[in-house]
Amino acid sequence: MNSWVNLDALWRIVVVGLLTGAGLPALFALGLRLLNPTRAEGSADRPTAGAVGYALAGLVFAVVLAAIGWGISVIVNHR
Repeated sequence: MNSWVNLDALWRIVVVGLLTGAGLPALFALGLRLLNPTRAEGSADRPTAGAVGYALAGLVFAVVLAAIGWGISVIVNHR
């Protein structure tokens, strides 16, 4: 342990920063991808995302919103 740098706190900050800085936008992108309609090869009808895609996208968006709400509550309740 260095008296100038707390390595335990540093790795925790890096992990949380990666999860929130890259993980939440990646989850949001996954949710958008799940909403994206797919078309089968040779299909002329209008593509749909389907009920499973909408349900999974809703779950992913709920996780993102929960993480945002948790972050706001940590900031507001910090003393």
